[in-house]
This record gives sequence, structure tokens and C-alpha cells, in this order.
Amino acid sequence: MLDWQSAQEDGRESLTQHVSRDRLHVVSSKVPVWSRLIRIWTYRALLLSLVRKELSVKYKNSVLGFAWSMLNPALTLVVYYVVFQLVLKNGMPQFAIFLLCGLVIWNFFSTALSGATSSVVANAGIVQKVSFPREVLPLASVGSALVFLFLQLIVLAIALVVGRDVPAFSYLALLIPAFVDLVILAAAFSVFLSAVNVYYRDTQHLLEIVLMAWFWGTPVVYAYQTIAVPLARHHLSWAFFLNPVTAIVITFQRVLYAKVSPVLATGSVMKILPTGSPLWFLGQLAIVFVVSCVLFVIALSVFGRMEGNFAEEL
Repeated sequence: MLDWQSAQEDGRESLTQHVSRDRLHVVSSKVPVWSRLIRIWTYRALLLSLVRKELSVKYKNSVLGFAWSMLNPALTLVVYYVVFQLVLKNGMPQFAIFLLCGLVIWNFFSTALSGATSSVVANAGIVQKVSFPREVLPLASVGSALVFLFLQLIVLAIALVVGRDVPAFSYLALLIPAFVDLVILAAAFSVFLSAVNVYYRDTQHLLEIVLMAWFWGTPVVYAYQTIAVPLARHHLSWAFFLNPVTAIVITFQRVLYAKVSPVLATGSVMKILPTGSPLWFLGQLAIVFVVSCVLFVIALSVFGRMEGNFAEEL
């Protein structure tokens, strides 16, 4: 791991290599959101460079390197298999795979938010001295988390083969909109939190508590129907979807885990996932897409209003 000074120097060098001298970045809250999006696209080479820097810093001088990102979910899979399948004898078939389907999504989301929240503060030296769109700093954290997500999906794919778990191929296309929703949603929260944390440094500590509560409000460890059925009795099933991550997680579970209401060895039926058609899942993802886009626009607007005093606050 690089120390603080060397990390700052790497970041400054990366920025100066990609920001030309004839390009002026005006820090103003009046810059339209559309212009900010264009500016981010213009600096996409810088964004990719920062993603590579974050990855190299994380695994510098590491023998296994990126393999650590695969060992974490693999070890989690083994532990939960032993605990819930062999020791506690959890009634859910292939519970470890069910868990991993939701866990890889949550790991990406929480990692992206945690890294992005402190991204502007951690790069205070280059923010104060180099002109560039500051939004790329939290977005770089999302990009590096995205690389880790792909590595963890490899572990999930291996687990599906070993466990002989057959995905629901008729639902397979839903992974694309679910993936898009996940990235936009994470980017929205990341940009917003990175700006707020410059002024209120407690944000990064509060986020740890919020993410812990948010995790248990998402059907990762427990089945969706465990909460949805009691809520439906009170006509509150819609309340579960106030958490936008829920629709993304259950979509991945429906496609990859693919067990909706399996019949157990005792002859009873366990309700795990929604019985909706692909169109039902697509409808839920469409709602999340709209919400995520709106949140991203709001986040860029808030970031623009706050970034004018970043240098002073840092």
C-alpha cells in the first residue's frame, strides 16, 4: 500500500498527464448538468487512469494481487456452506449460492460508496492544485469497485458449475438492465456523498452505520418472500421496493439462483423469490432506472453547488 505522500504524487502525475494546459475547467454551480456529463465524457481517459491507479495502489507489492478479490467471496461461500448447510442445516436448497448471488451485488455497492465518500478529501492535494472535473474522483471509486465485481462474478460462475445450479435462461437478459441500474445507482450516491463529506467529515463514519442497516434491509441473507409475505397481508408489499437495491438483488437471484418455490425433502414448499414473469422484473428494474437517473442528476447538481468551496474546505 502506498503511503499518503506517494499516493498524492501518483494522483497528481496522473492528472497532469491527462489535463491539457489549453483546457480550462470553470468551477461554477451554474454549469448545467448536461455540460457536466459532457465534461466527464471528455475526461474519460483521466477517469480510466484514476481507476487503474486505485487498483495498483490497493494491490501494490501484493503477491496474489487481484486474486484477493476472488478469495474473499470464495471463502465466504465455503464458510456459509459449512455453517448453514452442514452445521445448522438451513432448509433453503444451496443457500450458499443464494447468498453469493446477492452478496456480490452488495459488495460492489458498499465498496463503491465507501471508497467514493472519502475520494475528494483523500485527494485534497490535487483538488487544490490541478484543474479537472472533480466528479471523476468518486466515479473512479465506482470503476474500481466494478472491476472487483467482475472478479467476484467469476467466483459465482464457478460456484454455479460446481453446485450444478442451472440459471433461468428465459430471465437471463434481465441481467443487463439490472447491471445498468446498479452502476447508475452507485454512481449517484457516490457523487453526492463525496461532496457532502468535504463539508461534513462525519459522513464517512455515518455511512458505515447506514450501510449496515441497509444491508439487513436488503434480501441478501434472507429470502425475499420472508418479508414480502407478511407485508402483503397488510397491503404493504410495495414498501419493500422503497429500497432500490432490492429489485436488483432479487433479479440476480431469480436469474442465477433460479429457485422460486422449491419442494423440500419433507414435501413442504419453501417460498423464496417472487413468482413474477420477466416483464414483472423488467418493470421493477425500469422504476429503479428512472429513480437512479433522477438521483444521479440531483447528485451532479449538488456536487456542482458544493465544489466551488472545495479548496477552502480542504
